[in-house]
Amino acid sequence: MSANIPVAPPLNEVQLMLLRLFSRPMTEEEVKSVRSLLLDYYEQQLQKEVEVVIQEKGIQRKQFDELLQNDQRTK
Repeated sequence: MSANIPVAPPLNEVQLMLLRLFSRPMTEEEVKSVRSLLLDYYEQQLQKEVEVVIQEKGIQRKQFDELLQNDQRTK
């Protein structure tokens, strides 16, 4: 009987770099700062991607407002 143990893919270059950078003790404040920095970065990346999709699909502000109103009614 062989167990089906999932195998994680190897770490990419960024993951390895982060492990090396943060392989030291850190204060809670440092952890919060790093978390905030990474969240800010990914929020910016997400906003850029959203802008690209908006441009590609020609979505207008009115359409967003309608979607938001419909979503609020279903809650």
